[in-house]
Order: sequence, then C-alpha cells, then structure tokens
Amino acid sequence: MNNLRHHLPLSTLLLGLLLTACSSTPQTAATICSSPAAIPWTLLGEVRWPHDLQFAGTSVGGLSAIDYDPGRDLYYLASDDRSAQDPARFYTARIRYDGTGLHEVSLQSVIPLRGPNQQLFANSRAPEPGIARPDAEALRVLPGGRSLLWSSEGDFARGFGPQIIESATDGSWQRQWPLPPGHGLPRQAGQGPRNNFTLEAMAISDDGQTLWVAMEAPLRQDGAMPSPGKTGGAVRITAYDMATQQPVRQLAYLPDALPTGLWMPRRALNGISEILADGPDHLLVLERFFAPPLHFGARIYRISTRPDAGSDTLNQPQLTPGNHQPLSKTLVLDLADAGLRSVDNIEGMSWGPPLPDGRRVLLLVSDNNFNPAEVTQFVALRQEAGSCAAGL
Repeated sequence: MNNLRHHLPLSTLLLGLLLTACSSTPQTAATICSSPAAIPWTLLGEVRWPHDLQFAGTSVGGLSAIDYDPGRDLYYLASDDRSAQDPARFYTARIRYDGTGLHEVSLQSVIPLRGPNQQLFANSRAPEPGIARPDAEALRVLPGGRSLLWSSEGDFARGFGPQIIESATDGSWQRQWPLPPGHGLPRQAGQGPRNNFTLEAMAISDDGQTLWVAMEAPLRQDGAMPSPGKTGGAVRITAYDMATQQPVRQLAYLPDALPTGLWMPRRALNGISEILADGPDHLLVLERFFAPPLHFGARIYRISTRPDAGSDTLNQPQLTPGNHQPLSKTLVLDLADAGLRSVDNIEGMSWGPPLPDGRRVLLLVSDNNFNPAEVTQFVALRQEAGSCAAGL
C-alpha cells in the first residue's frame, strides 16, 4: 500500500470489537486468544524517524517492507517511492536490541533498483516507455542471501498490473515471476485486481521451499471491500513452488470488518499489509486499518497453511460464500494493546535474531507516506512464555 492518496487499514477503533478474556468463540472466523490482560507479545522497544530524514542523498520514507539476512546480520528495507522523490530503492540497515530494549536502527547503504533494461527506473513523471513504474510493497531475502524477491503493486494508469520481481542484492534486475491466475491485467469489467490493492505481502517458508504472496484486498469478482460491520470478500494468499517459480496452491482469507460509527466510512480501509512464516505450517498475517482523517491501527493474526486449513482456490475464477472454505484465524496481538504511544501505518514485518534467553523478536516498520503528519516507526515485540500463539 502506498500513500494516503491511495489507501490503508486497522485500528484502536477496533478495540471495542475485542473480547476481554481468552476465548475460543469464533468472531468473524477468528479465534480470540489474547486480551489486554494476557498479551502473548510485549513491547521491547520503538524507534521513530522524522519524515524529513535524509540518507546518502535520498529522502528516507515509504518503508513498506523489512526482512532479515542472517548471513550478513543485515536488514533490507523497501521504499515504495515510485521514483518520485528519488530513484526507486532499497536500504540496508542494522538493528540493535537486547533484553532491555530496542536501542538503534542505523542505515548502512542505499541500493537503487534497476528495471529490465538494467537502468535506474525513470522519474515517475517521465516513465520509460514499456516499463512499469515500480511500487515496491513486499520484500524477502531469498535462501542463500544473494537475491531479493519483491512485489510491485502495478502501474494501472499505464496498463501494467502487479509484478513479482527477483533482483540481485545490488539492485540489478534478474527476472519476473508469473502471477497467479486472475491477478494481472488486462481485466474485464468487474474482474481482476483493484488498483493499488494488489500484491502487498510476501513470506518464505522456513524450509525455503514455498513462497507465499498475498493480495491486500479481494479481486473484484470475489466480493466487496470490508465495510462497517461487514468483512467483504475473501483475499487470496497464493503458494509458489520455489524450485519452479510456479503457483501451486491458494487459500482464502477474510480480513476484519470495519468498525461502525466511522466519520468517513467510504474512505476507511482494512486489508492484508504483510505475512510472515511462523513455523513449518503457519503464517502470521498483519492486517492494517486506516480511517480518515489520519487514524491507523494494526492487528497480527496467525493462520494454518496445512492442507486441511481451507479450500484450494487457485483455479477458482470467482469466490462466493458458498463455493469455498476460508481460513480460520487466531488473534495474536492488536497493536493498540502493545503500549505504543500511537500506531502509524505499519506495513512491514520480519523476524530478528532471538534474545539470549531464546525468546523470539518480531520487528515491524511503518510507511510514513512521505507525509509530515506521520513517522517512520520501528517496533520490536518480544514473545512471552506461554503464548497462545505458540504450538498451534
């Protein structure tokens, strides 16, 4: 998801929808297993950067993805700048934390991205003919650490749909992966992806054999966007065989309904902003909420990817309530309950190295939309013993 000129999703307004104690009662296909009194994750720390931060001659902002390369002890950060502020780019960073807190996030380098012609992407106001303007929204380090896989939401105005792109760590273009059925352009009226609600999230399985990619919102034929009190259509999460780069399976996920009583409900949004592998057969799903004038929230859910978790919808051209079984989901944490002074536009999620006592650390980053009213926000969460998310 890009700037506020486009869209966003999830918030403290949703807190009223939470149960106040652990429960196994379904709520819009979700199992609530945490409460403000029993959160399985606690805040380790937070670092905030101002909107006008400069690094290596670039404006730092629009950070829509984060991933960790353990071989180099280095984090990659994707900016969704469409070569409007500066050339499309990734950053590398080091993040320092311990059991006492999150202490520092320091940028190490900027990596300009190159298109299929191995040239820097042209300024968005004068794009190269035949080449889509990039809109990097998800990023993962491929096994071995020599290449990166990233998704672009597309350049619909110029006739380009979403893309899955493989690049070297120096930013050079390597190849483009095929899209799942029905995810690209051109599209018929009422069919295909919604502009700027496409490939927002990406995860690689622990064994390195499966890539998961998630849309932010339903395909047009699969149903409406979430609205007050209604979940809307199912969002597709697709599995790829990493060896063949081909989609092999797909699951259907229902993001939360919007809360009622919003000031401008037609401009409020909720959808998937990131996914992350959590063990051999589970994913964490980050739902992000936005409501005007500038209200954000985020929830982290856990889903099973086992064969019996839900219907395989890969070859279903349209999803309707009666023709598939959507996934169930378990609430891990509402960021409204994490102790942050505010929740910004959280879009990226990555594991970091565990703490010395073995507890896991989850890192989040926000996209400030190059907006002076927002911040770039790094959040470190520490998993506590006895988490209801562990071992499901």
